[in-house]
Amino acid sequence: MTQSQQPKILILGTLSGGYAGADSTGQSHLEYPPNTYILPVMSPVMFPPEFYIRSFERGIDGIIVMYSGTDSPYKVEAEGTAKLINSAYALMKERGIDIRRLRLAAICTVCVKPFLKEVNQMNDLLKGIGFVKDELIARASAMEAAHG
Repeated sequence: MTQSQQPKILILGTLSGGYAGADSTGQSHLEYPPNTYILPVMSPVMFPPEFYIRSFERGIDGIIVMYSGTDSPYKVEAEGTAKLINSAYALMKERGIDIRRLRLAAICTVCVKPFLKEVNQMNDLLKGIGFVKDELIARASAMEAAHG
């Protein structure tokens, strides 16, 4: 399977958590799936639920929000991010997108094994459930049949 035929994984990694964990993984010369794209962010609470839907609609098959959880330097981050993810889950259900495609994970700055575990679990899940575009097409076909 070539990289273009593999499901795409987006990681929103906070500078104080997931992104630092990814950096530690790289410094350890450990590999993770090449179909993984890491976006460094200050705080995932900055991303509205619609961001996740648009990402799926544009071909991202799985998203892992990696943040430092309750160790975050931002008080609103842990609780606010969980609320946003729950809102995103509701939108995903409305659109027929499997909610397992979006995960929230607390990753510390030196959490190499947990970082790798999260990425590999998402990669394995996506290989099993397939591309998000197929879910979106199936949903659109079902809606068309119901209204047609």
